[in-house]
Amino acid sequence: MTEFCSFDPRDGSPRGERPDATADDIAAALDVTHRGFHQWSRAPLTTRCEALTRVADALEKRADALGTLMAEEMGKPVTQGVAEAKKCAWACRHAAAHAASWLAPEAVPTEARTSYVRHEPLGPVLAIMPWNFPLWQLFRFGASALAAGNTVLLKHAPIVPGCAEAIVSVCDEAGLPEGVVVNVFARVDQLEAIVADPRVAGVTLTGSTRAGRSVAALAGRHLKPSVLELGGSDPFIVLAGADLDRAAATAATARLQNNGQSCIAAKRFIVAAEVADGFIERFRAKLAAAVVGDPCDAATTLGPMARRDLRDELHAQVTASVARGAKLVLGGEVPPREGFWYPATLLTEAAPGMPVWDEETFGPAAAVRVVRDAAEAVAVANASPYALGASVWTGDRDEGERLAGELRGGAVFVNAMVKSDPRVPFGGNGVSGWGRELGREGMRAFTATKSVWVEGP
Repeated sequence: MTEFCSFDPRDGSPRGERPDATADDIAAALDVTHRGFHQWSRAPLTTRCEALTRVADALEKRADALGTLMAEEMGKPVTQGVAEAKKCAWACRHAAAHAASWLAPEAVPTEARTSYVRHEPLGPVLAIMPWNFPLWQLFRFGASALAAGNTVLLKHAPIVPGCAEAIVSVCDEAGLPEGVVVNVFARVDQLEAIVADPRVAGVTLTGSTRAGRSVAALAGRHLKPSVLELGGSDPFIVLAGADLDRAAATAATARLQNNGQSCIAAKRFIVAAEVADGFIERFRAKLAAAVVGDPCDAATTLGPMARRDLRDELHAQVTASVARGAKLVLGGEVPPREGFWYPATLLTEAAPGMPVWDEETFGPAAAVRVVRDAAEAVAVANASPYALGASVWTGDRDEGERLAGELRGGAVFVNAMVKSDPRVPFGGNGVSGWGRELGREGMRAFTATKSVWVEGP
């Protein structure tokens, strides 16, 4: 069996496999992305942006089919998959619309006749992508990187080979030149040689903290810039005065979206004692109302998890936490059916020392902890090595903005769910990674900053 195998998460049956890349396959992929870079980076910016707009058109045209493909390969509810494809199109259009201003030379006043800063593309970027948002993760980085003039060598997750091929197909349909986006079914043990190759100019990875440490070490060893989007255990803080109905509804969406398999999903729910009973009652009801079913059915809001081992790991975290004193309020049992199913699960009285509190839970399990007030909520939220995002719910907007300044992480949303948005930078701190995607910062992530100083007549 090759590394790139796909299984139907609904019943565990095999869907097919792709042959692992040989050394010759990898050499050819490196060569074509390197040659593609020389053509693509020299193309006028307007040409690159027009091509990205065509990619957006192709993504929107194929959105339904791409949503079904994601449902079949990794269990994402089909309506969410369709939305993901359309969001990728938005990212492409936004990058195309703003590339000229974000990449424009910046004048710097000096005694020189002319002095300015340029932002130039680096070259082929190795993109090591995860299965949970198999299109979005690539385009979240790739739309900006391509607009800037880089090319992309894609090494996707083994369980979504069809999505990897679909990404390249979309780019081909849009008329991107050969070598601009190239897929290679490389194994993990082949990555060091790829990163070391002088034709690779940078590395980006979206994945676990453990994978991030490995890739950071490789990139550092070979002095290649990297952007790492890693794990998260985002706090969702509910304070006195918050709209509990809206907070609970958003909390359920934030925990169950993509079957709970999202780095920026809300995972630790920190609730002020004054509103705890009311919030927990509402939250439980919203979780219990999730529609469990075939992810290809548009009515489904909670499908199966992507892999059996992931489901089993989540269940082990839940059972160990209950054994250590957490109260199981909802779910928490593996259903007696084929496939990788797990119910919406709610635990209260969560505390440090419990896996559902200390570790990232990658699935539909929520852990609630009650605190005295806003000050304790911030202290509890920040007492984690993860620092990706946070959500604060309060009836006092000024308080929310003040707390946003006190919370660790790359993003804080006040009275809203944490999300990635093409208009603002996205990324984490600490063990949640470094570097940024999206926004102006993401556009420049894989560019070389060059100072130009001109004197003379």
